[in-house]
Amino acid sequence: MQQLEITTFTAAVCGLIYLVLSYRVSQVRMAERISVGDGGSADLVVRMRAHANFGEYVPIILILMALIEYETGYSVLLGIVSALVIVARLLHAVGMGRPSPNPFRIAGTAGTWITLLLLSAWGLILAVRSF
Repeated sequence: MQQLEITTFTAAVCGLIYLVLSYRVSQVRMAERISVGDGGSADLVVRMRAHANFGEYVPIILILMALIEYETGYSVLLGIVSALVIVARLLHAVGMGRPSPNPFRIAGTAGTWITLLLLSAWGLILAVRSF
């Protein structure tokens, strides 16, 4: 079976980031005694969106990374993409709590979209070549 070291590393780091984002949501829920929804708390909405946004983008990125790594094996390029994913998601999370526009959120969003575009194109190229 093919080793998926880069994807495994990326998923593990992303799992830790997701855990921190989850904890940050729980902090506000406990402090403001909000069990369900946002209770009208602007701080909770921001933290919930940072958490949800991470959960919306990271799974497809990890799936694409795993499929590409399975097909091609270890590559420096995929390692660079891994670093980009991690940095972009950290920048986005930091930027979510700041007033817009801010360079952290913009860089995080751009990095995430660039990563998704690169991985999607790479996956399409691999798929078309196998026909």
